[in-house]
Amino acid sequence: MNNYFSNAQTYEVGFYAGKSNFIGDVGGISPKNIIGITPVYKDYVFGLSAKWNRSPRHSYRFTYISGHLGDNDLHSEDPRRQERGYNFNINFSEISLGMEFTFLDFNLHERGVKFTPFIYGGLTYSVFDKLSLTNSLITQISGNTESFGIPFGIGLKYRIFDQIIISAELGARYMFTDNIDGSFSNDENISSFGNVNNNDWYLLSLINLSYTFGKKPCYCKY
Repeated sequence: MNNYFSNAQTYEVGFYAGKSNFIGDVGGISPKNIIGITPVYKDYVFGLSAKWNRSPRHSYRFTYISGHLGDNDLHSEDPRRQERGYNFNINFSEISLGMEFTFLDFNLHERGVKFTPFIYGGLTYSVFDKLSLTNSLITQISGNTESFGIPFGIGLKYRIFDQIIISAELGARYMFTDNIDGSFSNDENISSFGNVNNNDWYLLSLINLSYTFGKKPCYCKY
């Protein structure tokens, strides 16, 4: 009896470019903004990715993304926020570890056009410039706001050459902090505002271009 098996380890390194969209106590709160269809305030972000394609259906993924994040009450549909007029713009960076699942087999060692939708989940650690509400203005202060979070992502990837893949992804980050926009403080001398029971989110709309390399399958017969 002849049996065949294969063992392939394929890796990817890539570059991200995209924009961010904040969801919290400052800025737009319409349903369209929350799901990211028409974000009212976005900033450019850039980053790097590395993947181990463990099988044609799942990959282990590391990402690093850095850029700007912010929002403005004047872009809100809520007249109370428009009257308040808070705004902020900060630097941030994140690292994420997780797993990417494809809906279709995405075997990089097979010829032909390859594309598939995918989902992503894992764990994120983010660092933000620290903010505080001072004299009715949100101002940057010394130090950083750091938080873990849960990343969610959905996208579509397409192999344009044998070793080049392009993908588009919409990702959401649920953070374990309510202070990205400076709205919450444990200091009695610093005012808090907004809904202190809801943590902050931010969205990332990303394009990724990656290069694949590694061992091709070795077919063994016995």
